[in-house]
Amino acid sequence: MTTKTLAHPPVVSPDVWLADRKALLADEKELTKQRDRVNAKRRRLPMVKLEKTYRFDGPTGQTSLLDLFEGRRQLLVYHFMFAPEWDNGCSGCTGLVNALGDLSLLGDRDTTMVLVSRAPLAKLEDYKARHHWTLPWVSSFDSDFNHDFHVSLDASVAPVQYNYRDQANLKDEQEQHFTAGEHHGMSVFFRIDDDVFHTYSTYARGCEGLTDAYSLLDLTPYGRQEDFEESPSGWPQRPTYG
Repeated sequence: MTTKTLAHPPVVSPDVWLADRKALLADEKELTKQRDRVNAKRRRLPMVKLEKTYRFDGPTGQTSLLDLFEGRRQLLVYHFMFAPEWDNGCSGCTGLVNALGDLSLLGDRDTTMVLVSRAPLAKLEDYKARHHWTLPWVSSFDSDFNHDFHVSLDASVAPVQYNYRDQANLKDEQEQHFTAGEHHGMSVFFRIDDDVFHTYSTYARGCEGLTDAYSLLDLTPYGRQEDFEESPSGWPQRPTYG
């Protein structure tokens, strides 16, 4: 009987392994420093005031984007792919929500997270109950919200743009599948009194690591609010909890 050879890393002595591990550790530390630099640049991004008053269908009735903050300063919106005609949500989006850890740190850092989809509320509520989720989930069915934030793509409604590329760019890059239909993303909003500002959006693979509270806070203007993070120059000192 022939045993199939199992693919595996090379087998080496402890000394060789330790030398290679130390070399990799240097790369890992540089990656962490680069991530901190990118997060700092993200916190320095300017923001755009929203002039539209978006309305959503929620469990307690009509609600606004401002209401979704629940009185907090920052709002994370996960654009969950669920078209009005679908009976089930996107499997990839479902996997991301299933992978979310304990998000109580978000509330402690003045941040709220919600799911938004175009499917009617009844479908969202049914799907949410089947998966035993507790995150707030509202329907943008009668709103421009999904089109304005480039996750529902229909050239007859609005110019196509996904992940900061227009329709021509997407076709040139052989990514026609991103020129129509429902897609996912994460958008971040900031509130000053009753004024709402858009600070950041990410799409496609930009969402794949967003399954814990720290990685989600890294997307916001206030960041993790830990001592090691510097406030952007010119800002009033933001709260810190480190």
